[in-house]
Amino acid sequence: MTTVATGKEPHTQRNSKVEWLDRDLSLLAFNARVLDWAKRAEVPLLERLRYLCIVSSNLDEFFEVRAALHSSVEHPKAPLDAAGTHAQHSLSKVAHALVEEQYALYNDVLTPAFAKEGVRILSHGDRTLTQHQWVKSFFEREVRPLLLPVGLDPAHPFPQVANKSLNFIVRLSGKDAFGRDNEIAIVKVPRSLPRLIALPEKLCGKRQLFVSISSVIRAHLKDLFPGRDVGQFSQFRVTRHSDLSVDEEDVKNLRTALRKGLVHRNYGQAVRLEVSSGCSEYLSEFLLHQFELPHSALYRVHGPVNLVRLNQLIDLVDNPKWLFPRYTASYPQQMVTNGSLFERLQSGDVMIHQPYESFDGVLAFLREAVRDPNVLAIKQTIYRTGADSVLMELLREAVQRGKEVTVVVELKARFDEEANINWAEKLEYIGAQVVYGVVGLKTHAKMLLVTRREGRSIRRYAHLSTGNYNPRTAKLYTDLSHITCDPKLTQDVESVFNLLANQSKIPRLNKLMIAPFQLQRSLIDKVEKTAQAAAQGVASRIILKMNTLTDEKLMEALVHAGQAGVQIDLIIRGACMLPAQRPGVTDNIRVRSIIGRFLEHSRVFYFRTGHDESLYLSSADWMNRNMLRRVELAWPVEDAALRQRVIDECLVAYLHDNVDAWSLNADGQYTRVQPIKPKRTSIKAAQPITPVPLHGAQAALMALYAAKS
Repeated sequence: MTTVATGKEPHTQRNSKVEWLDRDLSLLAFNARVLDWAKRAEVPLLERLRYLCIVSSNLDEFFEVRAALHSSVEHPKAPLDAAGTHAQHSLSKVAHALVEEQYALYNDVLTPAFAKEGVRILSHGDRTLTQHQWVKSFFEREVRPLLLPVGLDPAHPFPQVANKSLNFIVRLSGKDAFGRDNEIAIVKVPRSLPRLIALPEKLCGKRQLFVSISSVIRAHLKDLFPGRDVGQFSQFRVTRHSDLSVDEEDVKNLRTALRKGLVHRNYGQAVRLEVSSGCSEYLSEFLLHQFELPHSALYRVHGPVNLVRLNQLIDLVDNPKWLFPRYTASYPQQMVTNGSLFERLQSGDVMIHQPYESFDGVLAFLREAVRDPNVLAIKQTIYRTGADSVLMELLREAVQRGKEVTVVVELKARFDEEANINWAEKLEYIGAQVVYGVVGLKTHAKMLLVTRREGRSIRRYAHLSTGNYNPRTAKLYTDLSHITCDPKLTQDVESVFNLLANQSKIPRLNKLMIAPFQLQRSLIDKVEKTAQAAAQGVASRIILKMNTLTDEKLMEALVHAGQAGVQIDLIIRGACMLPAQRPGVTDNIRVRSIIGRFLEHSRVFYFRTGHDESLYLSSADWMNRNMLRRVELAWPVEDAALRQRVIDECLVAYLHDNVDAWSLNADGQYTRVQPIKPKRTSIKAAQPITPVPLHGAQAALMALYAAKS
């Protein structure tokens, strides 16, 4: 049995005041850790580009969601230095520095590396005469017919510019056709145009050459304004606040209200403006005034204003040697059976560790439920499934086969609202019972319940997960799926579905903990009980793995537990507001972040006092919104073998990671964990120090499951 070491000895409680780290700066620090993958020479070239694009996508969402903070000149909080005081850095400065680092990496490292391999995105000045001719022909044939430049005057005000769209602003000299000297024009670039265009092989030699749509339009701007001289110009992109705001208490039909809101999402409050580095002060000031933005919201970039769209290069180049070796998830061994999966589950629970094991196991469970004539009803929550979902098609098939199908669709799943609305309408149309959860709360719990007749009795089977029912992201995110027919646990799942459907008073649950009712309080109780044991001299341990830690009440409980002597390890992928290793305050709390090939997404909560241990899986991060404004679940893993498996694979493996791990220091900064190197000494040691072998948790798990299959 693999155990978790306890570390330091317990000591007496202290009550030093803790000042939390800033959430938004912590989010930016997470993106800096992701960007580090793009810097690593040992990472395949196209994967380095992918990480660069991931950071750009993350920053887009960061600005879209945290809009109120990004429009201000100074952030109310700043990172803490080693002395525990605020350093004089604003959020704006940190964000600008990260963007500058991105473009420096793109221009100075990745672009030359691609060029060395014969892959180039040619600028206007780098093209040969025949390439110029081809680009002009492409512009006239494919691009110009879609462009409609707008000259600004009282009859033609500044046009609506969609969120994150590519545009050009142009300053013209001379007079227009009516003898007026209006000088500013806007050119909107349709999203339907590809951002990268491959040149024909005959113009490339043995290389792969591309041109960007922005350089194609830039080279032919004068053709769009006959009779006028094009002076200053710049590409630009505006990011807008994109959270949908709907007063649920004041609408009769949430689905209809959200669908109307989606129409306006692309035109919310502007929060960031990106322009070319060479954009004149005149044009940048004009745009800032137009979008009502402060100077801190202006980002001058040395390259394309939308690095995210460089993702297209990965598909266009399509060179396997510049990608990670292909990894194929193994089918869950626990689900390999010659008979029915339901009979298999009657002999014990099943745990699926994604993406090392395939999400196909979950689909197989649902598919058998859909096609089993003894299955009477299927209930499922839907948060993010994507626009094209095998799982949703299976639910439609279940309806057509006469099953009672109830689907709890969370319409307000950010950026998935439209897909969820469409699925809700399709399911309702064929007769499924569609429920939209509870007014004022998001249903973030991931659960699937199957009710089956077996002889004269009814048995329930449940699937609970830390992640979404999305086959695509199941290949990219680490998550745990737990399938069980435990009568008490499945009865709890039934009770939660009833709560979501009719909002009646929830009965006392047997094993599930549910937000917003008692999850936060239950977790605090578990932390406090561990602290009480530590204060009495019992070796105590807490290990928590999650995406985000920002809930102040839960963090306070952890601080007090650490001060009581509990050894606490926190594996937090993204934002963490709890400072670690502060002398006299959080000495017993260690925080690490794992950034790897897969996105760490599983939530695992481990508590141990002496020889007694408990482990919970959950859909919830420790954030205030998850605890108080969402429907979330946490449930115990009681099977000893499965519990030990989760401990070994999700906790021990990650605590020993010295390849992809970052450690949060007392000064609030993260540093990469390095393997211990033998120290040079003139004294001959009885037992020489040996280097710690490289151990990446994700690589080790890929190897483990590859060997099993």
